[in-house]
Amino acid sequence: MARVTVTGGTGVLGRALVPRLLSDGHEVTALTRRQAAEVPDGAGRMVGDLASGDGLEAAVSGAEVVVHLASQPFRPARVDVGGTRALIEAVKRCGGGPHLVYVSIVGVDQIPWPYYKRKRQAEVLVSGSGLPFTIQRATQFHDLVLMAMASAARAPFLVVPAQTSCQPVDVADVAERLVQVVGSGPVNGFGADLGGPQILDAADLARDVLAGLGARRPVTRVRVPGRVGAGFRAGHHLAVGTARGARTWRGYLEDRCSAEPGVLQLPYTGRRVRIRRR
Repeated sequence: MARVTVTGGTGVLGRALVPRLLSDGHEVTALTRRQAAEVPDGAGRMVGDLASGDGLEAAVSGAEVVVHLASQPFRPARVDVGGTRALIEAVKRCGGGPHLVYVSIVGVDQIPWPYYKRKRQAEVLVSGSGLPFTIQRATQFHDLVLMAMASAARAPFLVVPAQTSCQPVDVADVAERLVQVVGSGPVNGFGADLGGPQILDAADLARDVLAGLGARRPVTRVRVPGRVGAGFRAGHHLAVGTARGARTWRGYLEDRCSAEPGVLQLPYTGRRVRIRRR
C-alpha cells in the first residue's frame, strides 16, 4: 500500500476519495487550505495553498502518489495552472518521483471555454513534468449540475443550452476509478474517459431539478454562440465508447432531495433550498 497525498482532499470529490483510499489500506494525507476542515478518521491533514505555494513541500514529502483534485473555476489561472506548476515544483524540490494523478474534464482539448483551456494547460504541465503520471478525465459531476440548475431556478424561467446533451457522473464512481489508478500505477498518459451511465438533454436535467424542488418554471432553450457552444452541441464533452459509472442522475437527485425533509442543501455552496411539495 502507498503513502498518498490528495490535494483538494476535503472537497466534493476528495470527501468521496479519501475514505476509499483508506479502506484500501493506503496511508492518506488530505491537503486543504482550511485548518478547521474535517478529514475522515485515519487520514492525515496538511494545511497548504496551491495558489501561494505555502505548505506544499511538507504535504508531498515522502508521498508515493499525489492525487491532484484541487481546482478553482473562478481562479483557474492562479489555482489550476499556477497551483499545478507549484505542486510539481514542490515535488521536485523534495527529490522524489511520486505517481502524479491529475483529474481533468472530458473535452478540455476541444472546447475553448476559458476554464477548460486552463485545465488543458494543467494537463500539459503534468505530462511534461518528468514525473510518472496519469491524467484521468471525467464528465461533469452530478453535484455540479444540481448546483447550477437549482441556482438558475431562482429566476422566473430556467435557461439551458439548446441542442446540448449532458452525461453527469457521480463522484463515487470517479473516486472508485481513482482508487484503481492509484493501485495500478502510472500509465504516463491518459486513462480512459469516465462518464455517467446516461446521456440526457440539458432541458430534461433542468425539468428533473424543478420537479425535485416542486418548483414551476418554464425551461427555455437558448443557442450558445461561437466555438464553445458548437463544441458542446457536437458532444465533445461526452465520454462515449468507454466504461461508464453506475449511479444514475435521477437516482442521485432522488437521494439528495430526500436526505433532509423539506430542504435540499446544494453541493459546493451549502445553500439550503426549500422543497415545495405539491
